[in-house]
Amino acid sequence: MRSRRTGCGRSPPPSVRNPVTPEAFWPHQSQPQPQEPQLTQAPAAEGTRHVPFDRLHNFRDMGGYRSADGRAVRWGSLYRADSLGKLGGADWERFLGLGVRTVIDLRYPWEIEAKGRIPEPERFTYANLSIEHRPYDQAEIDPDLDPWRYLADRFAEVAEDGVDEIRRAVELIADGPGPVVFHCTSGKDRTGLIAALVLTLLDVSEEQILADFALTELATERLTADWHAANPGRTMRWPSYGRAPATVMALVLADLTARYGSPSAYLAEAVGITPQTTARLRERLLA
Repeated sequence: MRSRRTGCGRSPPPSVRNPVTPEAFWPHQSQPQPQEPQLTQAPAAEGTRHVPFDRLHNFRDMGGYRSADGRAVRWGSLYRADSLGKLGGADWERFLGLGVRTVIDLRYPWEIEAKGRIPEPERFTYANLSIEHRPYDQAEIDPDLDPWRYLADRFAEVAEDGVDEIRRAVELIADGPGPVVFHCTSGKDRTGLIAALVLTLLDVSEEQILADFALTELATERLTADWHAANPGRTMRWPSYGRAPATVMALVLADLTARYGSPSAYLAEAVGITPQTTARLRERLLA
């Protein structure tokens, strides 16, 4: 049985802070750095990419991304977010107005205990699928490391250790009551990986996948402010905290390709996503 691990970029409990950084175990080569997409609101002919909340900083509608077959993700069908434990007051009413029926919480139980879960979880099909990750404290990363290679290697660990949770999340997005929202703490790493993999299954181009990942950069300042508010007296060593440049996800997808032949092959071979699940996902989300 696999041991449960804390992590995915959030500060772990004191017992696991400042661990020895594991070596990256996937072979990788120096690659050209992709051009960063312009960080602006996506065209909103049918929907708005960023859903505004007072306390949530990274809540996004995944509608509008175009599949290779010409269809596009339906607006209002799938959302990605930072912690829904922050919902309350007017934010809660705004969230309920979206009609969300399925909530996938990717955080660890200790994170939920410390920060809270979505209010009234009994109103939803709620699943806590805490994706495996080897412990690290993002605020304590050595500032001299290559930050994007370091983060990509941590994503590789998630992709390796979290296959069961990734599969269950994809299946719930395909089959659970809709609309669906999935989230972690910042809506950046765990959430960003699930978003990229779902878009891969929908046959969305890598360019769009990278652009979606990088939109978290618009929330970096507020995510960093949240960290300082939650950690009075601590010094943030790593200047790249809260960052999510397209370079990171480009490296992740390249690593999956180097090991499996393509991200799609990884999803089929390692995660166990069947053609039937992919077909249901596309039928549900594409129009």
